[in-house]
Amino acid sequence: MNSGTITSGDNVSFWIDSSPILSYNTPDQDITTEVLVIGGGIAGLTTAYNLLQKGKKVVLVEDGFIGSGETGRTTAHLSNALDDRYYYLENTLGEEEAKLAAESHTEAINRIEKNVTTLDIDCNFKRVNGYLFLHPSDKPENLEKEFNATQKAGLQTRLLQSTPIIAGGEHMEALEFPDQAQFHILQYLKGLADTIVSLGGKIYTEAHAENISKEGAEVNGFKFSAAHIVVATNTPINDILTMHTKQHAYRTYVIAGKIPKGTLPYSLWWDTGDMESKWVSQPYHYVRLENFDDNYDLLISGGEDHKTGQADEEDIPETERYDRLEAWTRNYFPMLDEITYRWSGQVMEPVDCLGFMGKNPGDDNIFIITGDSGNGMTHATIGAMIISDSIIGVKNKYEDLYNPARISIKATGDFLKEAGNMASQYLDWITGADLENTADLPAGEGGVLSSGLKKIAVYRDYDNTLSAFSAVCPHLGCIVKWNSDEKSFDCPCHGSRFAADGTVTNGPALTDLAKIHIK
Repeated sequence: MNSGTITSGDNVSFWIDSSPILSYNTPDQDITTEVLVIGGGIAGLTTAYNLLQKGKKVVLVEDGFIGSGETGRTTAHLSNALDDRYYYLENTLGEEEAKLAAESHTEAINRIEKNVTTLDIDCNFKRVNGYLFLHPSDKPENLEKEFNATQKAGLQTRLLQSTPIIAGGEHMEALEFPDQAQFHILQYLKGLADTIVSLGGKIYTEAHAENISKEGAEVNGFKFSAAHIVVATNTPINDILTMHTKQHAYRTYVIAGKIPKGTLPYSLWWDTGDMESKWVSQPYHYVRLENFDDNYDLLISGGEDHKTGQADEEDIPETERYDRLEAWTRNYFPMLDEITYRWSGQVMEPVDCLGFMGKNPGDDNIFIITGDSGNGMTHATIGAMIISDSIIGVKNKYEDLYNPARISIKATGDFLKEAGNMASQYLDWITGADLENTADLPAGEGGVLSSGLKKIAVYRDYDNTLSAFSAVCPHLGCIVKWNSDEKSFDCPCHGSRFAADGTVTNGPALTDLAKIHIK
């Protein structure tokens, strides 16, 4: 049973499958350092590397292994073509802010390329073109609006009369984003981790941080003291409510299959998203290639998002999302062979489209990196730049744009929709059971049942052993839902996730589901 140390789900991504597990020592004593970084994904490792370059003493702790969180479940697009339109950013935040957003993501790609070159990291880094084409529910004028907005933001985009390569693309307009990039994320993390250690940094894995405060954190029962604390855990685990009203957790799905090498050029493709979706995020599809071996490339396609723990709101089970994604992919990329990989990931969607990176609201020495909004690789790199500058006393030019304490008045409508959705999930206290009794539960499956006023999460292992836990998320009391795809209990309010054995694998919850002893 995977308890979240290797990856935060039952399905294994291509990146994790094609890389050795990156493990380090576990904590065995109290530690005092200048900077404590919590989280061993791209955000945490990039921050640690930046600070070590600036002469700081850094200790990094990771709950599982390096890249075992959401970084290892990405599709690793490196892009300044944001998944929320620039014309929306312009309207919501202003023209100058939209220009800064474009500049920051461009700089993040350049910074990753510089790291790859300087540190000689073998991670298949490539510069590629990206193509944004219309979802059938979208209007052609929106593509022209996006072209004009990207031009004002300083991007060298081109409006094309056809979408290169894809089936039927000759009749579909597209917006070309030149000089995007892609890489193998786990190989990139290994290069950063090796360098961190060589520069004198300390990395601990299977190191669970809790009781985070301005003094540091408790890690596996040991006291880790620091002058600065960086929480780089995809979603903050040191915040009870503040940030969780500004962003919302979504599940996104990925399939990958082989195609003969040379069939397609290395490129990025995205559609503009479903304008008729019930979800505020307007889910979209995203596609890229990755080298597989001497004869094949891997076509990687993602999409079919829904709010975490709420797949049933559309009556489309998690497992069925892959079938829908495969049908969409084969429509545009008919050369796709048999599907080799399937996995899902967690995306934090901020209400105004941009990540939250900087000082945690109300704290002077605790920093957060969250709100990846589908652009996690570049958002995380921007966050690392902002925070490493802040810790050495330099004001970064992107600091205000991504300030976690910001309030975007024009995003109020989306905020109210998401807040209403979150509040409605507490009705599961009345209606949340999906099992009548445990006799209905097959091996390898879980569910939630009612026992008087209690909600109980149950899981039947493959050896027929039945385990039971409180179905109440320890974060803020929502009732968890069973995810039959990733074999996890997911919280529909704030996105906390728990393995089938009740172990917490995604925050904001800090503790496991409480065990219940049953006969």
